[in-house]
Formats: sequence, C-alpha cells, structure tokens
Amino acid sequence: MLSDIEIARQHKPKKIREIADHLHIPEEFLEPYGQDVAKVDLRLLETLKEKKNGHLILVTSTNPTPFGEGKTTMTIGIIDALKKLGYNVCGALREPSLGPVFGMKGGATGGGYSQVLPMEKINLHFTGDMHALTSANNLLCAAIDNHIMQGNELAIDPTRILIPRCLDMNDRSLRDIVIGRGEKNGVERQDHFVITVATELMAILCLSENLMDLKRRISHMMIAYNMKGEPLYVKDLHAEGAMTVLLKEAMNPNLVQTLEHTPVLMHGGPFANIAHGCNSVVATKLALKLADVVVTEAGFGADLGAFKFLDIKCRKASLSPDAIVLNTTLRSLKYNGGVLKEDVLKPNKEALMRGLSNIDAHLDALTLYTKNIIVCINHFIHDTEEEIQYVKSEIEKRGFACEVSTSFEEGGEGAIHLAKKIMENCHQQALFTLYKVEDKLEDKIRTVVKEILHSEVAFTKEALEEIQMIETLSCNYPICIAKTPYSITDQAKKLSYPKGETVTVKHVKVQTGAEFIVVYMGNIMTMPGLPKKPNLLSIDLDEEGTIGGLF
Repeated sequence: MLSDIEIARQHKPKKIREIADHLHIPEEFLEPYGQDVAKVDLRLLETLKEKKNGHLILVTSTNPTPFGEGKTTMTIGIIDALKKLGYNVCGALREPSLGPVFGMKGGATGGGYSQVLPMEKINLHFTGDMHALTSANNLLCAAIDNHIMQGNELAIDPTRILIPRCLDMNDRSLRDIVIGRGEKNGVERQDHFVITVATELMAILCLSENLMDLKRRISHMMIAYNMKGEPLYVKDLHAEGAMTVLLKEAMNPNLVQTLEHTPVLMHGGPFANIAHGCNSVVATKLALKLADVVVTEAGFGADLGAFKFLDIKCRKASLSPDAIVLNTTLRSLKYNGGVLKEDVLKPNKEALMRGLSNIDAHLDALTLYTKNIIVCINHFIHDTEEEIQYVKSEIEKRGFACEVSTSFEEGGEGAIHLAKKIMENCHQQALFTLYKVEDKLEDKIRTVVKEILHSEVAFTKEALEEIQMIETLSCNYPICIAKTPYSITDQAKKLSYPKGETVTVKHVKVQTGAEFIVVYMGNIMTMPGLPKKPNLLSIDLDEEGTIGGLF
C-alpha cells in the first residue's frame, strides 16, 4: 500500500470556496489561506445562533498502544461515510503539533484513504495558530520577568512564578533551565519550557466562546504569587490586551477537507494527558450550526479524552454527544491481553479474550454518561475473519452495537456499515455529570478515580497542601486528570482492566483562565524529547520543492 503522503498527492483538493459552499458559508466570513485552506470568521456563529444544532458524535478509543489505534483515521472515515449516505456532515478535529510530527508519533491528519487535506500544510505551519499561541505565551513570560527587573511593583516572588515559556517542538534540554544569567539580563532564576500544546493558553483558546471571553480568561490566568503568598493574575500586569491581539486570528476556526471533499473544521489541540484533549468549543459549535451531523474526537483513551470532553468541554459549553464511538483494534486487545509487541500480529484468541477487559473498562465508564455507544473495530490487513467475528460477537453479547471499519484501505466506503449503526444509535439526551463543581476538591477527585479509573486514591503531602490552598481561592471548577494514556491507572505497564489499584495524586494545580484544576498522577512530561531515530531524519525537500518522508 502507498504511504500516507503518496495517497494524499493522488487526491487533488477542491478549492476551499467549494467546500465552504457545502456548508453555506457566506463569502464575507471566509478568509482563504491559499487555494485549499481558509479561516472562518467567528462572527458567522453569531448570525446562526437561532439555528438548531445538528447531531454531535464523539469518537474515542481504548487505551493507546505503541502501534496506534487510528482514532483520527476512524473519525475521518465516519465523516466520509456519512456524506456517502447523504447526510450534511462536518468534521471537528484537532490541529497537529510540530513536536510529534518531527518526533515519533507523527501528525494528526488521519491515514491511508481516510485523511484530511492538505496534509503537508496542516502538519507543518498550517495557518499559524501554534505560532500565535507560542508568541502570546512567551510575551507574558517576558512581561513577568521584565516587571521584576524594572522594580517589581507587584512584589512577584521569583521562586513562585507559574507560567513557563513554551515551544512547539520536542526539546528535552529545555525541561530544566536557568534564565536571567548576567548582570544586564534580568533576575536569575530556575525555569523550564513546556511544549505549546501543554500551555494553559492553548486550553483557554479551545474553551473560549468568543474573543471577549478569550480576553476575560486570559486576564484571569494566575501567573505567580507575591512575597505575601497572595495570587497574582495577568490583569495585574495589564497584559491581556496584547496577548488577545496576538491570538485574534488564531481564534477563528480553520476550514479544510477530507480526501473525499467532506468539510472539516480543524482548530486547537490541547495535550490530552495534561489538558482536556479536544478541539475548540467555537469550531464544534460552528460545525453544529452548519451541518446536520458533526463528528469530533477526543485524545487518547476514553479514560482521558472522552471523560474530559464530557466533563470539561461539554459542561462548559452546554454540549452533549448524541452517540459515542469506542474505537479499538485486534492488536490493541492482544497487547492488553499480555502478548509481546512482536507477537501481536499472530492469531491468539486467548489473548483477545483477556484483552477484551480493556474495552470493558472504558464501556463501564462511558455508560455512566450514555447508552448510545457503538464499538468500532479498526480493521488491519493482517486481521483474521475468525478473530474479528469473535470480538464482534463478544461485544454484542455485552449489549453494545459493534461494527468493523476498513476506512484506512477503502475510505468512506469502508465505514458505511459503521456510519449506519451510529445513526441508528444517535439520540439526543441531556448531559449527565459525575459531580457538582461546588463539591469539595478532594471529593471530586475521589469520585473520578473511582468511577472512571476504577481505582482508589492516595495523596502526597504536597498534593494535600495544594488542595487546601486551592480551596481558599473558591475555584469551583471541574477537574482535569493528568496521567499516562497507556493504562487506566497511573502506571503505564498496568494494562487491560486492573482493579483494586491505588493511584497517587502527586500535585494539584489550578488553571484559573482555563477554569479547571489539573490533578497530576504518575510521571507526566510537559516537554517531550526526541527518540533515538526521530521522524525528522527522513523528512526532506527535492529540487522541485516536493516534501518527502513526512509520513
């Protein structure tokens, strides 16, 4: 089979004006970035506020493995299949980060014959949203350090600054640094970088309802403590205006298309293990006004992405999915069933039987929210029909719809049966929440750990002190679990459905702009490093300007 980039080059994208016409977007609200990408002016959303929303479908996954389960590929396949079935459909996806593109994981435009175009532009600089976020975040950091050097009127404690600098690249050497060295270079202090998608500013952009809400949230970002131990905010530095100006264009969603010319709004991309892992609220809401059916995704497994989509994004934006698709693969089930990485392609019914418990773990959590769940088996060429039918039968015995998708090899045609099953199980409902935001913070954490992670919880001394401090701020926010994506516990090697485990809360941090509380479990890396043989080694450009080796 051809590589992703070779397949993408075989498909000529339509002009973005034609794609906009599918969604009836007036020309005055479209800002083209070349022939095949455009920004959609958010003012359009205001003109559509009286229009009824379409159906919202969420695609999530079992815990990811080293192979990748193809959640984005499945999402795009479903979008194209629904279009083939005659639905007015639009996708709502996340933007890629340059870090994974040049590192190991790769981009975020799908794969095979279920991709979004133009894949090179999207996976590289795209419309500059990541650069705008990087600039706005680092402007704030520069303002903080400049304020300290220029007399420190706010009495900022240099040892308790909360906002790190960022870069949209994997660079482990920036995890622990010293800045301000030298007499004329400011105040020397310890600092660190995070990758841009792990910043609070990224989460803020994705949760904001409009430009003024963006400015409001930025102004309420907690930046540091003063010498008396009191919190300080962006508004104390009067930096919210300049930061919002840098993000003005980035706030508008990006319009692109699939290989089969189905519209996709691609906007925002917060880290799913640190933040809430969903595309922007404005892109989702705009898609729901423009289309009858909207398909979106949430990062990593259902224990991270889907839970935070439901508990943070939907709670904040008054949304509710009408159906949830739980994506999995046979090799994922075998891996969770204890099979070594090099042996997952071999038939192994016993391992599948054991690995099915990982699906059970996610179904147990998702059914707290809805019964409208469809399990999707992402078919790979090495899968045997006997094993496929075994897994499908086991899922149906559990009372859930299950379909196989071959959209990687066949595009939308390969997801037709899945799309039909989704619409059969697509019913509007009110969102159910596990807890009230007014509940005590420790109680909220215990509830999520019990119901979503199926574990008990322990707290470090530092975490309990941080919880006590946050309670004094009266922050009635939902919680955002930060942990490994590879297990429902906080230990990456505990696969399948471990029960009776204890997860440890190491730190708790409030993000007053994003308006959620991050609960750190295990070892979470906010600045990834490059592997021994990163993707960047295979990426090149020929004399005609053609990019090679991107995927």
